[in-house]
Amino acid sequence: MENKLEAITIECAINASPESVWALWTNPDHIIRWNSASDDWHTTKASNDLRVGGKFTSRMEAKDGSMGFDFYGVYDTVVAEEKLEYTLGDGRKVKVLFSSVDGGTQVIETFDPETENPVEMQRGGWQAILDNFKKYAEAQ
Repeated sequence: MENKLEAITIECAINASPESVWALWTNPDHIIRWNSASDDWHTTKASNDLRVGGKFTSRMEAKDGSMGFDFYGVYDTVVAEEKLEYTLGDGRKVKVLFSSVDGGTQVIETFDPETENPVEMQRGGWQAILDNFKKYAEAQ
């Protein structure tokens, strides 16, 4: 029997409206500008069919060209400015909640970890991307 790892939750408060956060989070033109965990990585392309059953993809690559990977999945739930739930290409589940708080937006992201990398590494990587999104969203 397979050992299932406990879901990981990350979050941040963003000084921007839910409408703005939602648009920046879901628009491929913006995704390619914020979707990286560190300055030596970037997202070279993204697409997003924002509807239940719709697919999304992004290509993340090291800027030195040494490695890269595709991140993709299918939406299970889409509630504009409130919630996204999706299944990644490897079957893992992700839930992203957006809520209005203190004139800004709280983003809470919960995801099933993969088994290749340590849980803390995954938490750190996903949190770094979320922190990069916060920085991008607050600069808009």
